[in-house]
Amino acid sequence: MTTTEPAKPTTAPNAAIKSDAAKPASGNKALAKPKVEMVTLDQLAREMKMPARDARMLLRLAAKQTKIYPTLGKDHVARQPWQWTPGSKALDEARKALSATPTV
Repeated sequence: MTTTEPAKPTTAPNAAIKSDAAKPASGNKALAKPKVEMVTLDQLAREMKMPARDARMLLRLAAKQTKIYPTLGKDHVARQPWQWTPGSKALDEARKALSATPTV
């Protein structure tokens, strides 16, 4: 039975690794974008001092009222978490919907 020894690695891959490491920092535009901090439903519910479940229910009802809250329903995608960019019109409408007293 004969055994074979693995070949020694060449220096070319090491040079390629070093040159690839410098590329993402300088040329990749997707990584250069600043990450926008989003306001989540949980944060908004804590601000309004209510359970997140109740806030979610109220937002679902408010999103259906397009005359009162036009951008709230447009900004939310079904089956996705409720989140808004800070200072957006939809965030203002969400605060308004959660602060309004429900009529029975």
